Amino acid sequence: MEQGITEREILVANSAALTGSFATTGDPIVAGIHAYLDMVNASGGIYGRTLRLLHIDDGYDGEKARAAFHELVEVQGAFAYLSHFGAPSVNATLDDIRRIGLPVFGFATGLGRLYAEQAQTFAQGSNCYPIQPIYVTEGRVLVVRALSMFHPRTIGVLYTDDDTGCDLLAGVQLQCRRLGQAFEVQRVKTDMSTLSPAVEALKQAGVDCVVIAAPQAFFPTVAGEMAVQDLCKPVLTTYLNSIITIAQATEERVRGKFDLYALSWLNYQDERLDNLAEAADWLGDYAMNGYAHCGWISAHFFCEGLRRMGPGMPRWEDFPAVMERAPLQIPFGGRVDYAGGKRMGTQDMSLVKLDLSAPTGWRFIDGLRSMGELLGTL
Repeated sequence: MEQGITEREILVANSAALTGSFATTGDPIVAGIHAYLDMVNASGGIYGRTLRLLHIDDGYDGEKARAAFHELVEVQGAFAYLSHFGAPSVNATLDDIRRIGLPVFGFATGLGRLYAEQAQTFAQGSNCYPIQPIYVTEGRVLVVRALSMFHPRTIGVLYTDDDTGCDLLAGVQLQCRRLGQAFEVQRVKTDMSTLSPAVEALKQAGVDCVVIAAPQAFFPTVAGEMAVQDLCKPVLTTYLNSIITIAQATEERVRGKFDLYALSWLNYQDERLDNLAEAADWLGDYAMNGYAHCGWISAHFFCEGLRRMGPGMPRWEDFPAVMERAPLQIPFGGRVDYAGGKRMGTQDMSLVKLDLSAPTGWRFIDGLRSMGELLGTL
């Protein structure tokens, strides 16, 4: 019998920060997992098996996350991990996850190491099921969005030399090269010491639009330097920046000199609004928290995999086939297609535009579209 599963119960696990500076993210993610499992258990579980969550607070610390993984999986015998939280934790445990073959559903990070186009074995990551965009995937989507909107001769790229910026850059380069699109790249050190010359270089290169491949801590400053130097070209950036605090900080620096757009992978239109209403009944105070929705989504994907297997005894090695059988729908977003070993997260992303009159600081511009759909419009 597989570890962590009996005829009546399935043990699942998560380690995330419930204390420290990342608790505002980790706490709602864990609450979202709990809420979804409560909903499933209230209706009898999955084929009569209830689901129980084991959790350890790892404080967003890689060493603590590795110790938590050992305790939850190798001591307490968890059957699966849900919504594995944060780049330090994933980096610290990913080799063990692939070595053991434990299935992991959802990662609260877009770490590039999770990206695969043809994962066929556990060692290649076939047991990992990212849902939200991996930054490499998002970088590719940013290019296709830029082409469909601006039809540029040359795309400028300002990337910060942290993990997020480098992974986004890898996706931009990959897609530009596949499409034969000209691009000009400039590196921005995270201490911002190279920002001014990097912006000046793009200005001299005559780029037609700019992808800012940088997370929240750096995006307003990078966009602000573009405004200072009058590099007044439209900007596209990662979904990480499509929150109201970043909109406010960025508008203060840019002052409307150029348009700024961001991607978004969560969407609450049409039938997704009904899904949100259903989830709200279980999420309570976290009903409108996007991080709680991420935890909910991860638990949903795991349960969908169990449902696809049928009433028999699930095994780790059975998950790749059932998860790849057909795309899965994100309750508050697009689809994820794992077929053929794809481990890229969702490619379906909306487009929003910085607008402080909107409730979130970003106004909805275009709905969920995949790279394939966008390429068909070029």
